[in-house]
Amino acid sequence: MSDVPRVAELVRARNRIDAALSACIRRPALPGHLGDWIAAQVFGIELDQHSAKGVDGRFADGTPVNIRWYLSRDNLLDLRENGPDRYLVLTGPRVAADVRPMVVDAVHLFDAATVVADLRARGLKIGIASSVRAQLWEAAEIYPRHNPAFPLDDEQRELLALFSHHP
Repeated sequence: MSDVPRVAELVRARNRIDAALSACIRRPALPGHLGDWIAAQVFGIELDQHSAKGVDGRFADGTPVNIRWYLSRDNLLDLRENGPDRYLVLTGPRVAADVRPMVVDAVHLFDAATVVADLRARGLKIGIASSVRAQLWEAAEIYPRHNPAFPLDDEQRELLALFSHHP
């Protein structure tokens, strides 16, 4: 008759799972925080809770990075005019769906200057939901595709596969 009891049961189950996730990552179990934690574990990024706005952490070589986890890939990227050098973007499936599973089907490492220059050349805005050409997404992909500009080792690939749609 009513879906309210079932939805309430599912919300309670989700709250238990979120509490367990929060205990692991020591932050609220939101996609942004989970994405930051996954990226830190897989790529050795030192997360900085007190850094400049738009910088989530730094790679081992000191390069500032902003980390995003988009539950679907729709070629939109939240950018900052004076943001970090790199954007590390974990994405879910390319097809928009009613259900957006928390999966990592691909990882992209964007050079911020390249993306910003392309947007300016096309007269597009730089900010929330900037429309990044598919060609740049493809060029920035470092997982599952092999990219010599940022090669991943077997352990990194295995860890990312744990979060894939098809583990």
